[in-house]
Amino acid sequence: MAASLPPLCAALGVVQLASANPEDAPAIASVHIRSWQVAYEHILTAEYLASLSVEARAARWREILLKQESTTLVVRQGTQVLGFVSHGQCRDKDAPTDQGEIWALYADPSVWGQGAGRNLLNRALEELHARGSRTVSLWVLSKNSRGRAFYEACGFKCVPGSEKVFELGGLQVEEVKYLRGSVNSNVICQPTLVACNKENNNA
Repeated sequence: MAASLPPLCAALGVVQLASANPEDAPAIASVHIRSWQVAYEHILTAEYLASLSVEARAARWREILLKQESTTLVVRQGTQVLGFVSHGQCRDKDAPTDQGEIWALYADPSVWGQGAGRNLLNRALEELHARGSRTVSLWVLSKNSRGRAFYEACGFKCVPGSEKVFELGGLQVEEVKYLRGSVNSNVICQPTLVACNKENNNA
């Protein structure tokens, strides 16, 4: 069920947070790719980022939404999807059974710094807590300074020694794990309401 949120700022206006459905796949894919193209422009090659296909990404998201292995929420302004979050059980092999994970969190670059990502993250943390998660983890590219600053501001801490290297777009890139403990419904990512300026984060 859609839940009305207070205005995030005057420019963004009133939005709704709702569960995603397979029909949202193209809009989610579009936000996903636009966010990559801006957030990762200093990490991945321009050629690779320009080659990303909304159609191919939409097909992947449609499959994800149909399988329902994770919970995906979207923030809408009218019919427009401004951002999304996907969360569920932690996928790391050595993770405890009561550890949740933010599988993906992206906001459209046009609304960065206006609170869309913070509201999505808050709701994901609330839902994970309700399902029994005591801690929540996520993975972020090591060179994604905007994303890392955002998660650190929301109470996540880098896990020392967790770095992993993998191939993406023809390059070797590194990602690092972040963990947030003491997850409960009373601890949220502050501030939910923010000023109408471009903060140095991608959500």
